[in-house]
Amino acid sequence: MRAPLFVVFFDIERKHFHMKATIAILSGDGIGPEVMKQALAVLDKVAARYGHEFAYQEALIGGIAIDKTGDPFPAESERVCEQSDAILLAAVGGPKWSDPTASVRPEQGLLRIRQHFGLFANLRPVKTHPALASHAPLRPELLEGVDILFVRELTGGVYFGQRQEQGDGGEAYDTMLYTTPEVERVAHVAFRAAQGRRKKLTSVDKANVLSSMRLWRRTVMKVYEDYSDVELEHLLVDACTMHLLTRPSSFDVVLAGNMFGDILSDEASVLAGSLGMLPSASLGSDTFGLYEPVHGSAPDIAGQGKANPIAMILSAAMMLRYSLRLEEEACAVESAVEQVLDDGARTADIAPRGDAYVSTEEFGQAVIAKLS
Repeated sequence: MRAPLFVVFFDIERKHFHMKATIAILSGDGIGPEVMKQALAVLDKVAARYGHEFAYQEALIGGIAIDKTGDPFPAESERVCEQSDAILLAAVGGPKWSDPTASVRPEQGLLRIRQHFGLFANLRPVKTHPALASHAPLRPELLEGVDILFVRELTGGVYFGQRQEQGDGGEAYDTMLYTTPEVERVAHVAFRAAQGRRKKLTSVDKANVLSSMRLWRRTVMKVYEDYSDVELEHLLVDACTMHLLTRPSSFDVVLAGNMFGDILSDEASVLAGSLGMLPSASLGSDTFGLYEPVHGSAPDIAGQGKANPIAMILSAAMMLRYSLRLEEEACAVESAVEQVLDDGARTADIAPRGDAYVSTEEFGQAVIAKLS
């Protein structure tokens, strides 16, 4: 069982909500601890400015957890998460643990945490910042007005279906399985998100080939009957991969299954300029959620101060919005990041070739300065 939800009380004299919340901190591997440090510094500034109290409980996940316990998501980490109001996770994995034949791998920790807490809907916003458009690999005119929310089903599909791990006898398989209730619940999340945005939903599938995707399309069409104010279009995944790069501004909310949503949202990182820009939220049926950057552990730059903390900081902002219901604070963090980018600060991954760049900590401190 998880701990009770966060405590909120109202100060009549100061006319402001004050919150006490416990947050599980899973820094993980590679650049994880570096970007997490900056996100926590930003959260500390938010707490000081708005009068909140955030308690952090650190726990292991991923490769470092395997090294210390033999388990990518040990029981103690599970307990810490259960007793928290939300989870911040940075990154897992690296070459040290990348043997595909290994029975225990860092990524298994991610799958287990999603399944254990019933986090079935993954929200991945992709927005092009005007100051970065000229540095993205696409023509700047294609990036005007790009603001997409990917809603990825997170606990079903091929990542969780029956499988043969080792491929004994020269054969291996992974099963893409979806049930109607699984599709219904994530479709409702996507339609409600579209209602609060530009009222357009694109559902992505492979219904021309896969039976599971025909069920997906039928179910989405049935759920659509409850959302007459939203425009619905269906796209095959191969067509969607092309349209994301040729007409990205035409998308509003994109709904996809586990594997397709994973691939498409990573592809869309080029629209923002870097994977280091993209946050995510993994949500279930209540306010509890897991918040993590889309990027990986980037072990090649770990410890060098080159990591981009934006995705981690914006993931913390999503936590403020969705789990802690602190919309004003979330907007303040997002605005601070935009202001720092407008001022010209660039980490190594988004700096033009040959230009100077700021360190991970310098960017984080610049964001904090905007929150003062």
